[in-house]
Amino acid sequence: MQRLINFFIIISVCAVFSIKAEKAEAIKIAKEPRKLYERDHYLYELLDKALKAAGATYDYEHVTVHPHQQRTLMALSSGKVDLHWSMTSPDREQIAIAIREPLFKGYIGKRAIMVKKEHFAQFAELKSIEQLKAFTAVQGHDWPDTKVLAFHSLPVKPLSNYQAMFKLLASGRVDYFPRSFIEVNAELEENPDKFVLLPNVYLEYPTAFYFFVNKAKPHLADELKRGLNKLKNSGEFDALFSRYFEKDLARLSMYHSDKAIRLKNPYYNAD
Repeated sequence: MQRLINFFIIISVCAVFSIKAEKAEAIKIAKEPRKLYERDHYLYELLDKALKAAGATYDYEHVTVHPHQQRTLMALSSGKVDLHWSMTSPDREQIAIAIREPLFKGYIGKRAIMVKKEHFAQFAELKSIEQLKAFTAVQGHDWPDTKVLAFHSLPVKPLSNYQAMFKLLASGRVDYFPRSFIEVNAELEENPDKFVLLPNVYLEYPTAFYFFVNKAKPHLADELKRGLNKLKNSGEFDALFSRYFEKDLARLSMYHSDKAIRLKNPYYNAD
């Protein structure tokens, strides 16, 4: 009799776990059609840690999206994807739920100035916005950064293809490519002997890089926010950031605050 009871207990436990497994919700994460960099791996790991810290269980489904940032954000509003990460703007925060925790701790707004190696000498005296207006930058056509530069009357050549931006810089058809402290070292390594960074000056403007969640998934947004707060309070957020970026940021230690050309960003609200 006891064996029979034990048998039914085992069957009942298995059934409970089976039901839980069947009910694990899948979230569709936007994935751009390009190679993954360390910054991407960091965001995936941070996302997973945050949801686990909140006690949430999800299956992840990656959905390849158009490389244009704005189209990806629109895919959030249509339900094609549930989650993406991006630099913020007022328009983007209308399209989806912004989890207002800066994922890159402000470094996304610190921009090293990448130039063609042969053109380095042209920038020797660069120290001000007015001097920078003599040169043309390349940026993504739908990036918030493009609007920031244009707001200051800095000439910008907008492109839709990420790799084509480096080709345009290498061809000399544009003069410089501002890249965040988070991204620039990996991009230099991919383009050895082609580009260098100006050591005497960099751009800086207030902005943030957030997780964005489909408005139809407020529970996901709540769990993600709660999990990020737990990671911050435990120190795990800082530890993860340091593990991925401490060495890269150390390579940019020449950029003291007195070397910054500071730009206003009317497309960012920190409150």
